[in-house]
Amino acid sequence: MIHSRVHVSDLREHVGRTVSVCGWVNTLRLQSKMQFVIVRDSTGMAQVTHKRDGGPLEAQLEAVTPESAVRITGRVVDAAQVKLGGLEIVPEMVEVLNLAATPLPIDEHTGLEQRLDWRFLDVRRRPATQLMFAVQTTLEQGMREYAYKLGATEMHTPKLMGTASESGAEVFELGYFDRSAYLAQSPQFYKQMAISAGIDKVFEIGPVFRAEPSFTSRHATEFTGVDVELAWIDGVEDVMAFEEQMLAHAIAKVADAHGEAIAEHFGVEVTVPTTPFPRVTMTEAHEILRKGGWDPAGIKEDLDPEGERSISAHIKEATGHEFVFITHYPVGIRPFYHMRPADDPSVTLSFDLLWNGLEVTTGAQREHRYDVLLKQAAEKDMSTEPLQDYLNAFRYGCPPHGGLGMGLGRVLMVLLGLNSIREATFLFRGPNRLTP
Repeated sequence: MIHSRVHVSDLREHVGRTVSVCGWVNTLRLQSKMQFVIVRDSTGMAQVTHKRDGGPLEAQLEAVTPESAVRITGRVVDAAQVKLGGLEIVPEMVEVLNLAATPLPIDEHTGLEQRLDWRFLDVRRRPATQLMFAVQTTLEQGMREYAYKLGATEMHTPKLMGTASESGAEVFELGYFDRSAYLAQSPQFYKQMAISAGIDKVFEIGPVFRAEPSFTSRHATEFTGVDVELAWIDGVEDVMAFEEQMLAHAIAKVADAHGEAIAEHFGVEVTVPTTPFPRVTMTEAHEILRKGGWDPAGIKEDLDPEGERSISAHIKEATGHEFVFITHYPVGIRPFYHMRPADDPSVTLSFDLLWNGLEVTTGAQREHRYDVLLKQAAEKDMSTEPLQDYLNAFRYGCPPHGGLGMGLGRVLMVLLGLNSIREATFLFRGPNRLTP
C-alpha cells in the first residue's frame, strides 16, 4: 500500500496513522540497541526510531548516509521525550531514493566561499537560507501587488544591446554573430521607450549586468533589478512617493508572512516603515556629516559608504526612521538623462534611497525634452551616434516621466541583516566567480 506524502510540519495531525515522509537524512545515531535517524524536509525535522531486530530495516538504516534522499513510511507516535515536536516515526519501510556520497564536501564550520562552491548543499542544509528565498518571493510578490494595484504594466526588456548603454564603461561585451553585443547594465533606456510607447507605468524585475571589478560585500556582476518608470509625473517627488509606498506594502507583507521565522533564524525584527520617508538634499547631508567630523578622502560630490552609514545613523537618531532619501545629486556624478531644476542647473532631480546605511535604490526625474538631452549629452562629451535609437524616443511627444532602479539582493541583505550580497543570492556572480 502506498501512503501519500506528509510534510514534517503536518505530522501532529497524523498521530497513530501510517504515513510516508520524504526528505534527507540530517543525522544518524546508531546505538547498540536503537537506531535513530533525523529526517529533514523543507518544513522541518522528524525523528525516526527503530529498535534493532536483525531484520532488513536495521540493515537499510545502518547503510544510509547523511544527506541521502529517503522515503520513510511508518507510524506516527506520540513521544514526549523527543525534542522534535514530541513525535517519532516508527518505520515500516525505508526507501533510499538516492544514497549520498561520503564524506560531505561542506559542514557547519565551512567558510562562505567554499559553501558557495556547493551552494545546492549549503541551501539544503540551512533552513535560514531556505527561509530567505521564501522571504524574497513574498517581497517580490508585495512589490508586484503594489505596482499592479497602481496600474503598472510588467515589461520584459532585452538584455542584449547593440551599443554599450549608458556610459560605455562597466558593460560586458560578447560575440554576436559577426559583431559585438553588450549585456544590459540597466533596462533604463528600454523602460523610457515604453513610456514613449504610451504605457503609463512600467515595471520590471529582471537581471542586470555590471562589469565592475568590485570586490565589496554589496557588489555583484549579475543581480536582480527592480525597475519602475512612471509617466505624466509632476516631479521627482511622485517617484519617491511610489517607491516608499511600494516598499512599505512589500515589507508589511513579509512581516506578516515571515516575521516570527525571521526573528528566530536571523535574530532580526522586521519593522514596517511609516511613510513618508525622510528626505535630505545632498548639500544638507554634507553639512550634517561635516558637523560630525566626516572628511571624505577625495570625494567632494558623492557620499562614500562611510558617509552613507553616518547619514543614516544621524537620521535614525533624529527621526527613528531606517530609510532616508538623499536628493539633488550634483550633475557631475549623475547620467546625462537626469533632469536638472531650472533654478539650479548644478544639481539633478535625482535621489538615492539608503536603508540602514546601504544604498538600495537610485532614481530620478528624466529629461524628456530632445534638445535638452542633446545638450546634456554634449556637456558630458558623449557621442550621440550610438544613442540615436534612444534619443529618437524623445522626438515625437514623450511625456514627463521618472523612475527608479532597486537592487533586490541589497534589500534582502538589509531586511535579514546579512553581511554580504553573496548570501542574499542563490548563485552569486562576481569578478572571481562564474561557477557553479
